[in-house]
Amino acid sequence: MEAKPDSAELFERACRCMPGGVNSPVRAWSAVGGVPRIVESAAGVELCDVDGCRYLDFTASWGPLIAGHAHPRVVESVSAALEKGSSFGATTRGEIELAERLCGRFSSLEKLRLVSSGTEATMSALRLARAATGRDSVVKFAGCYHGHSDGLLVRAGSGATTLGIPDSPGVPAAVGGLTRVARYNDLESVRAACDGEVAAVIVEPVAGNMGVVPPREGFLEGLRKITESTGALLIFDEVITGLRLSPGGWQQLSGVTPDLTCLGKVIGGGLPVGAYGGRADLMDQGAPGGPVYQGGTLSGNPLAAAAGLATLDLLEEDGSYERLEELGKRLGNGLAQALAGNGCVQRVGSMLTLFFGVAGVDDYDDALSLDADAYGRFFHAMLDRGVWLPPSGYEAWFVSMAHSDEHVDRAVEAAGGAMAEIL
Repeated sequence: MEAKPDSAELFERACRCMPGGVNSPVRAWSAVGGVPRIVESAAGVELCDVDGCRYLDFTASWGPLIAGHAHPRVVESVSAALEKGSSFGATTRGEIELAERLCGRFSSLEKLRLVSSGTEATMSALRLARAATGRDSVVKFAGCYHGHSDGLLVRAGSGATTLGIPDSPGVPAAVGGLTRVARYNDLESVRAACDGEVAAVIVEPVAGNMGVVPPREGFLEGLRKITESTGALLIFDEVITGLRLSPGGWQQLSGVTPDLTCLGKVIGGGLPVGAYGGRADLMDQGAPGGPVYQGGTLSGNPLAAAAGLATLDLLEEDGSYERLEELGKRLGNGLAQALAGNGCVQRVGSMLTLFFGVAGVDDYDDALSLDADAYGRFFHAMLDRGVWLPPSGYEAWFVSMAHSDEHVDRAVEAAGGAMAEIL
């Protein structure tokens, strides 16, 4: 019998046919070093690589797998949809039902459009905002990542920060010049950036791409007031937080209603999907009823809709969000104890980040001061103990409904051993 190729061999092959050996930069493990493990399969909270090693997973495919890997009800729903066909380029019942249910959950969504990624969602929302206001400039926040469209790759977080590329070559100066950058949690910087030329302010209501950074009290309310006074639209990028932190996203918990909302990840249960939506008067400006064009052959894909509907069903079961909160709190408290003053743990609900070497992170500059080398050592020490973490200190960890107290305690115990090894 021919032996299976291991991670090192497969990654070497990948490097010969894909830039950096990956199809998304953070997968290359540039921030932590070493050869990336090649994943073979996953179920529940357990992930298995091609070398036969098994890991307790706290990435959840960067957030969408809130029910865990390959949940039987999600698999059943997708399998049933696949038997009917994988794509039609025409409207299906499933995408209508998914849109209806999302509009029923989010206070800001009178109408929405499904797309195939979070990048498409934010890009399309900004195009709509520019058309609706007749203005060209937008305001974003340093460290907030909204996908890789040209105008938003300015002081972006997540993978761009990990690789040290806050501004990407290939973005024309004229395009980048339309993006103004404010400081997260700093309303004065927003007031300085906003004037009659700004079409929209786009923000992660809870930052998740410079690590988890919650908004200060009054920050989102302040954004709402500033945008209303200047005539700009307020866009919440809830690609990570939407459905994860509450049935109606962070906007439900904060009481702040944006003009437009961008969604992704969780709404597709792990399959490629995104959405943008908001007030009907804005959304009706989109084609075919209005002049603002956006389209996509795979938008509202029936398999993604099926996975999303099944995930929504699971989240609507009694106690789902309470359980996620309990697990997140248990993990956060345990990690903070293991860290023993050598940094901090910042958590919102079922997402958190462990920051080495800083007492607290309130904005992008704080995040950049973390000890990335310490995180890299911690990452590999945890991997050796069978715990799979994000390969970057600037990313969020996620717990899912598939995790148990025992899984969390196992991770905390591993963290204690890893800390003792590296510090």
